[in-house]
Amino acid sequence: MTYAITQTCCTDATCIAACPVNCIHPTPEEKDFGRTEMLFIDPKACIDCGACADACPVDAILPVESLTGAQKEYGAVNAAYFEDREPEPAVDGPNFHAWSEPVFERSLPSDFAPLRIAVVGTGPAGMYAVEDLLLHTGAEVTLVDRLPVAGGLIRYGVAPDHPSTKKAGDAFARFHAHPRVRMFLGLDVGTDITPEELAAHHDAVVYAVGAGADRRLGIPGEDLPGSISATTFVSWYNAHPEVAPDAVGLSTERVVVVGNGNVAVDAARILVSDPDTLAAGDIAAHALDALRSGGVREVVLLGRRGPAEAAYTRPELLALKHLPGVELVVDDHDPQIGAAIDAAGPGDKAAVLRGVTRAKVDWSLAPAAGRRIVIRFHSAPVEVLGDDGVRAVRVTGGAGGTEIPAGTLLRAVGHRGVPVAGLPFDETTGTIPHESGRVTGLPGTYVVGWIKRGPSGGIGANRTCSAETVGTLLADAVSGALPAPEHGPKAFHRLVRRRNRRIVDARGLAGIERAERALGAREGRPRVKLATVPELVAAAHAGRWKLPR
Repeated sequence: MTYAITQTCCTDATCIAACPVNCIHPTPEEKDFGRTEMLFIDPKACIDCGACADACPVDAILPVESLTGAQKEYGAVNAAYFEDREPEPAVDGPNFHAWSEPVFERSLPSDFAPLRIAVVGTGPAGMYAVEDLLLHTGAEVTLVDRLPVAGGLIRYGVAPDHPSTKKAGDAFARFHAHPRVRMFLGLDVGTDITPEELAAHHDAVVYAVGAGADRRLGIPGEDLPGSISATTFVSWYNAHPEVAPDAVGLSTERVVVVGNGNVAVDAARILVSDPDTLAAGDIAAHALDALRSGGVREVVLLGRRGPAEAAYTRPELLALKHLPGVELVVDDHDPQIGAAIDAAGPGDKAAVLRGVTRAKVDWSLAPAAGRRIVIRFHSAPVEVLGDDGVRAVRVTGGAGGTEIPAGTLLRAVGHRGVPVAGLPFDETTGTIPHESGRVTGLPGTYVVGWIKRGPSGGIGANRTCSAETVGTLLADAVSGALPAPEHGPKAFHRLVRRRNRRIVDARGLAGIERAERALGAREGRPRVKLATVPELVAAAHAGRWKLPR
């Protein structure tokens, strides 16, 4: 019995380090690493030891014989990666493999004073950096986030019907209460304190602030009521405290989602999924209520490119194909679409669409009974129509274009970083200029994650990204390039308390966890997220929050 990697693969390569026979690829030493949508297990080399499954932080690795439902296809998906490939070099023994856990070639001298390092951002990028620092150095870490709860992308970006992916947060959570970590949640760098003040109290500062803005379409009508960004929609269904419960209306029968990346697929899937199924996850209570009472029956995924070039990954498309009670349809308005699907090779994502219904959709008709997702390739929006709100979307394709009636438009065409006060910013790329993670012109200041490399790569991509940045930081420390902090650690604590009395620490974060799980237990759910800053702060401070009656 061999193992297979399935949909929730985060590609952080922890499994590769655990494999004793080098059967998981691509490894960080291979050119395809970071370019494939997931990792793959060679069924011919796997020895069924299960070490990779034990190491996987997101429960993505399962025995092939145990795969059920939509997961059954992953045995073939893993095997297909190795077809017509040259065999990988043999290993020398049962306990050796071609790649192991990242290590730093340079280590700090034994008499080197512990560094004090601030990490701004508690999402995957920031926490991989924290993990590296704590496990490989004696650094003392100040962990900062502008929200009063930790998690970043894992808490507020991962879809609620992907609980296994969210388990990556459990691996990071063990560092929240680490004896060399001091946590300051609800502290906004740029408002409560300046970047200069933060730097003055630390040897180095690492910014892991992500890409918080969305890209715009640049078409007429884009700002009509009912036209919202996918960033807002994802934050809404994940109970982000900066998005109001009434920010999204779902009274329409048809929603148009512009984009065909994984975020667009997530949005489409959530909109037509059975609310009772979603209730098994941590979806926001207000979103669950809206989905139960809303009228959405059809979602149109609008993609400018064809089936072969679509941005979504095969695992996410496979999940869409097997969504219970939902019909998947390809709008066959262009003969090139069917030809691309038929010509696709076994490992191509377009091949996943074989067997999916193809039909020329008559958009003048209301959505049919039931629920369905329509993928429309070779089509781009040119105008959002309506007076007081979205009424329809005019798109390319067909003689003179096509008008698709819809009451809601979601823009899912990418993210973009936003400037951080006091730091340089490249408006073209939406990133902070850097060299191997070292911020240009600011000694002792570093970046990691999307604000460093742009909005590309999933959770696991941040592992190698953070290794580079932390390696650069340690090299600077050894060479004496880090500016000495002007104040001691207690001075920073006093400064923060003067500026913001609502700071949440590790003990307060544990209080939020208890409160959300208590709410969930009452409703038969794993947790119910607190959706406002006052609720989160009250739960963090004992005695201020009570379980509602």
